[in-house]
Amino acid sequence: MVRCGHVVYNKNKNFGWAQGTTERGDDIMEITELYDIFQIVNGEHYDPHRVLGMHEIEINGEAAIGVRAFLPGAQNITVIDMKNKKKQYPMMKIHEDGFFEVLLWDRKEWFRYMLEFTNDSGITWRSYDPYSFLPTISEYDRYLFGAGNHYEIYDKMGGRLIRHGGTTGAAFTVWAPSAKSVSVIGNFNQWDTRRNPMRRLGVSGVWELFIPGLAENDQYKFHVIQCDGTPVDKADPYGRFSQVRPETASVLYNAKKYKWHDRRWLTARDKKSPYESPMNVYEVHLGSWMRVPEEDNRFLTYIELADKLISYVKEMGYTYIELLPILEHPFDGSWGYQVTGYYAPTSRFGTPDEFKYFIDTCHKEGIGVILDWVPAHFPKDSFGLGRFDGTALYEHADPRRGEHRQWGTYMFNFGRKEVSNFLISNALFWLKEYHIDGLRVDAVASILYLDFGKEAGEWLPNQYGGRENLEAVEFLKHMNSVVKECVPGAMMIAEESTSWPGVTKDPQEGGLGFTLKWNMGWMNDFLFYIKNDPLFRKNHHNRLTFGMAYHYSENFVLVLSHDEVVHEKSSMIGKMPGDDWQRFANLRLAYGFMYGHPGKKLLFMGGEFGQYHEWSEERSLDWHLLQYADHRHMQTYMKNLNAFYLENEAFWKEDFDPHGFQWIDCDDKDSSVVSFIRRSEDKEIYCICNFTPVVHLDFRLGVPKEGAYKEIFNSDRIVFGGSGVENTEEILSEETPWNHFGQSIFLKIPPLGMVVLEQVTDKN
Repeated sequence: MVRCGHVVYNKNKNFGWAQGTTERGDDIMEITELYDIFQIVNGEHYDPHRVLGMHEIEINGEAAIGVRAFLPGAQNITVIDMKNKKKQYPMMKIHEDGFFEVLLWDRKEWFRYMLEFTNDSGITWRSYDPYSFLPTISEYDRYLFGAGNHYEIYDKMGGRLIRHGGTTGAAFTVWAPSAKSVSVIGNFNQWDTRRNPMRRLGVSGVWELFIPGLAENDQYKFHVIQCDGTPVDKADPYGRFSQVRPETASVLYNAKKYKWHDRRWLTARDKKSPYESPMNVYEVHLGSWMRVPEEDNRFLTYIELADKLISYVKEMGYTYIELLPILEHPFDGSWGYQVTGYYAPTSRFGTPDEFKYFIDTCHKEGIGVILDWVPAHFPKDSFGLGRFDGTALYEHADPRRGEHRQWGTYMFNFGRKEVSNFLISNALFWLKEYHIDGLRVDAVASILYLDFGKEAGEWLPNQYGGRENLEAVEFLKHMNSVVKECVPGAMMIAEESTSWPGVTKDPQEGGLGFTLKWNMGWMNDFLFYIKNDPLFRKNHHNRLTFGMAYHYSENFVLVLSHDEVVHEKSSMIGKMPGDDWQRFANLRLAYGFMYGHPGKKLLFMGGEFGQYHEWSEERSLDWHLLQYADHRHMQTYMKNLNAFYLENEAFWKEDFDPHGFQWIDCDDKDSSVVSFIRRSEDKEIYCICNFTPVVHLDFRLGVPKEGAYKEIFNSDRIVFGGSGVENTEEILSEETPWNHFGQSIFLKIPPLGMVVLEQVTDKN
């Protein structure tokens, strides 16, 4: 018996809807249940390949080939044998919305075919059938992804232009285990949610579809029917390119066509130690470093930045550019820290290949690139990762674990293996595919502590009752271990603001495995100190020197970052006390002390020429200030300070070795003068910093060796805008013990100035 509502065929290829019940005869065959048709027509089928495409059919012992297709608005569809194009099989429309079938009694085996469509406007075109292709992601790939160990999953997930089954097109793969159905929508199918339903592959939660004929720059999203039946359109979590905001669709992009020219750079990078190399970083927000005011204040493009920014950074003598996040984000005011496209460089400034050109040019000019990276949290925009399939997929369901209320964002569920795999492979993606030299990992403290930014009752303790996020700890250890193995020359840098132990120690020794850590404590103490009127600095002298008490506990980067020149914190020059002359002298001294202090260095853009305005992402830096002498002198000073830093190994060779630093005098709080020695294997230099406007014309300083000393750097030089208090002659030591040394010298120390000496002769 054939149930009411089934589609039936007979051998002479007539068809119709069965009415009531019909005795099954030799000439009647059941093909497709009405339920399946309705699910296809409504775009709700979880396995459209089971219904659509070519299928082998056996009815009453007789084999045949059946082909089914669905295209809303189609008037006619014909199956064309690609081996013998004269063999064409018109299909029969069995649902008015565009569901077609044909049964081929003369064919017993599968064959390669195309479909020829004719729409209601009489337009005809041909395409391979998306439902005639095998999956583009293997069962083994899905297994590794589920286990959290597929470190190149970005080559298997998302929208990718590939060649598959003998033809070119785009593979689409997305993880949405609780979705009822998923379809690909785009400008190639008029954003029709019914045209290209995806299939769910087993229990992996992965949905897949290959659509032939798609090309670069085609736009798309995933239309997800969530577990509660709610429809939502999602951008591709693994998408390589996006529309320019405020549009939010993902864009197909050929990510393999760029030809790199930086092999020499990468080879040299992988051989050198980041700990024994110079590192003075210029932190940059690309959207506000410089704009084009005569063209509606537009952004510079990646190509323009490759010319202007890189040449400026090279001229100034920085070794690295650190970019505030360029991962795709919808809101300019987030500075890139609320990411919706983890695998897409923002389209604000150009294409992915143009960003690669920017990085390639940096490497050509000897400049490394560090990228800010945000694995802690993500925004709640409806097209993003949040509640992707109707469940808390990438985040925790409980807001006490899954939300960061201060930032209004979701927090990643690091304990879910597919989520940790998403993030670890994303880190590797930027390091391998874009040749990034290091990732500065944002907001690590918010990852490590379950109560970060939360009041009592707003967070859940771990299984032992503590505040540590144990899943996040394992994620960070896993990620850093994998990065070290896969990209040994890359740096992982933690922005971590607490005293969590072992941030830069090896995971095998109980550490988190980062290469370097931002020294937020030093930054806070130093800025607190330097903002004080020099008259009162003696009351806070410990703020200036305390950093060395814990310096060797981690591998630190000293930072004066973007966070310190926004939200009414004032610009760097604005923090300095006194009149204009004293402000610039204070700033020169501040940078000089920072460069002399052990640790790698980072300075945010604009600070190098003394910009007065706080930084804003809405406008360019105030480059017009360089028409004034004070700002030109400040810029000249930073150029010379960078060059001096690079030329002297003692400033960086042993940053993390106690041999590389020694206090001469750190206790002279009444004079607010500190002095110290910086060493490399074969050289010593002596730094003296005076944090008051008092001139010392005969300042006694203890030195470890007998001989002559000369000044090699002075922040008070006239060319830097200083007063010109310099030591122009060699200084001979005398056998008068001072500062725990057997020898001492008299020298001039300028007001609010830094002097650096080296020994000319050594009688020993």
